[in-house]
Order: sequence, then structure tokens, then C-alpha cells
Amino acid sequence: MTLLVHTFVYDEHGGSRLLDDPEDGSDMAGTEVCRTALWGSGAARALGARFLPEPATGDLYVEPEDVDDFLAECALLHRNAAALAGGGGDRRDYVVARLAHLTRAALRTRTVGGGVLVW
Repeated sequence: MTLLVHTFVYDEHGGSRLLDDPEDGSDMAGTEVCRTALWGSGAARALGARFLPEPATGDLYVEPEDVDDFLAECALLHRNAAALAGGGGDRRDYVVARLAHLTRAALRTRTVGGGVLVW
């Protein structure tokens, strides 16, 4: 199973609708194990992550008003990617690539006033 990242907007009735995301694979936030072993890890939590640990117990909805804070968290984790990866250049590259996907999804929301879903 794969952990995915998408952008969403609310419709006029308050329901959410997923937007078409790039078809280049940049909707991948990791494998299923990343829910707990990476984003929900003690290392991520120790760095102060509050959004990305949420998929350890359920889906993460980053509301439009929280997108800037989510982007700041992605930047923080990017700066500490080696610590999150537990060493090894390949693992660090994996973390950096997934953070890039999460960041791009959040940046896409700025043009439509939407949010980010990680599920």
C-alpha cells in the first residue's frame, strides 16, 4: 500500500473535492510503513512535527489556514532529513524526495485556496 498526498478544495456545500494532481508520481508520500516509521517516528516528533505524525493513526487533512505551518514543518524536516532517515544517503534521498512531493502539494493549494490530504 502507498501513502499518498493530494490537494483538495471545499465546494459551496462544504464538501471536499480532490483536485487533479500531477501524473508524474509526485503524489507519493511514502510507503504504508512511512506512516509510523518515518512521519510518525520519535525522530519526527522530537523535531516538533505536529502534522506529519497524524497519518500514524489516520488520514491527515491540512486545512487551508494551516498550509503555511505545514510548509514550515516540511522545511524543518527537510533540514533534518539525515536524522529522519537514520543515516544512509539513499534513505536520506528518499525522505527528501517525499518531502518535495508534500511541499509541492501544499504549494499547489495556494493558487486555489485548498488544503492537503495525506492518506
